[in-house]
Amino acid sequence: MPATNLVDRGVIRVSGDDARDFLQNIVTNEMATVTPDQAGYGALLTPQGKIICDFLVVAVPEGEGGGFLLDAPLLQTADLMKRLKLYKLRAKVALDDLTEATAVIASVDGTPLPADSGLVYADPRLPALGQRAMTDRAGVVEIATAEMDDWHARRVGLGIPDGGRDFAYGDTFPHEALLDQLGGVSFKKGCYIGQEVVSRMQHRGTARNRVVPVAFVDGIAAEPGSEAMAGGKTLGRIGSGADGHALAMLRLDRVADAQAAGEPLLGGGMPFTLAKPDFIRFPFPGEAGFGAAA
Repeated sequence: MPATNLVDRGVIRVSGDDARDFLQNIVTNEMATVTPDQAGYGALLTPQGKIICDFLVVAVPEGEGGGFLLDAPLLQTADLMKRLKLYKLRAKVALDDLTEATAVIASVDGTPLPADSGLVYADPRLPALGQRAMTDRAGVVEIATAEMDDWHARRVGLGIPDGGRDFAYGDTFPHEALLDQLGGVSFKKGCYIGQEVVSRMQHRGTARNRVVPVAFVDGIAAEPGSEAMAGGKTLGRIGSGADGHALAMLRLDRVADAQAAGEPLLGGGMPFTLAKPDFIRFPFPGEAGFGAAA
């Protein structure tokens, strides 16, 4: 059972009598479905609907103190704490940054983690991602021996975007980062910050930019940040890559135009093709219905 210490993750605890309602009113996901047996995936948005931070939401059993733990990107933890405190107002909620004492580990091959790994939870985005756990940082070296690159290679192979690598915080809508495909947005819950913009994009199908998996023809992925081009026009940028695959933020309408014109898709000058995973439900360029809800 290889597991890795995700050193790029932080942990925030949200506890108190109003913890669930507090999060329900500000995050994109439905908090009613988050239980000790089922983690959630969501984000905090700007009023303009752009992602400040995405995170996994883990319910702590009442016997262990209750409340929720946010498994969040380390570089966004301080800003996320600041925003949560801003929205706290008079809610009966306590906010604590547990990052210094708590590590996040993840299975790198999809096999279950040992029950004594800490607070174990399945990654809610995709079953194939397997389990994660929050554990005491002091003993993490003994249980997390795999390289973090192994985890990211698996993530890239499955087509799961990672904030800061595949999309920019503060400049990306949830649809663009595939939160709508990975259970990170509820379109049935009541109001939350940025909801109107997200709902409008959903109903009008106006998400032209999307992070999508790509496969490089020569088996070598372009460097992260490389431009994606076709026919001299910019399509977007290449994100994280591994084993000849990568994630790329692309204007799919421009990809469709390039395909129709017979122009090769190039990332960093190297040819690639789109590689649609099963979890993506919207049509890709060349598929029936493309353009109606891309």
